[in-house]
Amino acid sequence: MTRMLVTGGAGFIGANFVHHTVENHPEYEVCVLDALTYAGDRNTLSSVADQVEFVHGDICDTEVVDRLVERADVIVHFAAESHVDNSLHNPEPFIRSNIIGTFTLLEALRKHGGRFHHISTDEVFGDLPLQGTEKFTEETPYDPSSPYSASKAGSDMLVRAWARSFGVAATISNCANNYGSFQHVEKFIPRQITNLLGDARPKLYGAGENVREWTHVDDHNAAVHLILSQGKLGETYLIGSGDERSNKEIMELLLGLMGLEPDAYDHVSDRPGHDLRYSNDSTKIRTELGWQPIYGDLREGLAATIEWYRENGWWWQPQKAATEAKYQVLGR
Repeated sequence: MTRMLVTGGAGFIGANFVHHTVENHPEYEVCVLDALTYAGDRNTLSSVADQVEFVHGDICDTEVVDRLVERADVIVHFAAESHVDNSLHNPEPFIRSNIIGTFTLLEALRKHGGRFHHISTDEVFGDLPLQGTEKFTEETPYDPSSPYSASKAGSDMLVRAWARSFGVAATISNCANNYGSFQHVEKFIPRQITNLLGDARPKLYGAGENVREWTHVDDHNAAVHLILSQGKLGETYLIGSGDERSNKEIMELLLGLMGLEPDAYDHVSDRPGHDLRYSNDSTKIRTELGWQPIYGDLREGLAATIEWYRENGWWWQPQKAATEAKYQVLGR
């Protein structure tokens, strides 16, 4: 058995990765390390609890990280603070988790060895003009806009430096916006879905013109496994479905899928420094590793996501009231 450590494995993308790994890759013996902050929920792993080891701990805890990395063959690093609004309100946890936490892991890898894959975001590149066909590539200079994306950019640079200076066997992936099951209700798509399921009007930042490329979490995690098995050490891979939509289009699509009029939402104040558009050129991972998204049709993926939230109120309802109270304070 290959021993795999998954950091942040009780969060949105990490938990889906754990489920995907257990179901599709029995060659791995999985250990999850998660601090169970507000965005991590051990219940997310309840259906695979007897098939994985769970360690409640912090990636900034040198002793815990050293012990777990020492006995791991592969480390997949999802753990991160990841919400832009929260980083604008209080940047400190983002610096601690995303930079200090990644540094702690890299130092353990420098000591013990192991294969390391670092999960990052396309937000490190800044944004693109709303009009046009320009896309981010693996060579795009970093130009982060928020404390969140700046902290992720810093963590990427640490991984590259440790790979070059100390020979850490690392790869990086920068993915477009994800959606799917187990995503915290503070995020755009689940917030709108759960508002509608609770008979509340959904909320759209500003005019909703900001454009994102949306990738289903299952497609993202399949790409990560391809990078682990076939990716070239030291390389970065951009992951994206190729499906770009404005926030307004997503809102109207969700309303239509849930049988409501396309204008049944409220506008709220926009966030400061809101990036205009993200778009990834995923040619490299598609041509070199053969990755293709299963959910090429965003409508199909959103319909499946709506159904998941409809059937799993036990998971998201305990988060909802506190999340909306926080947004009310922020005026959004």
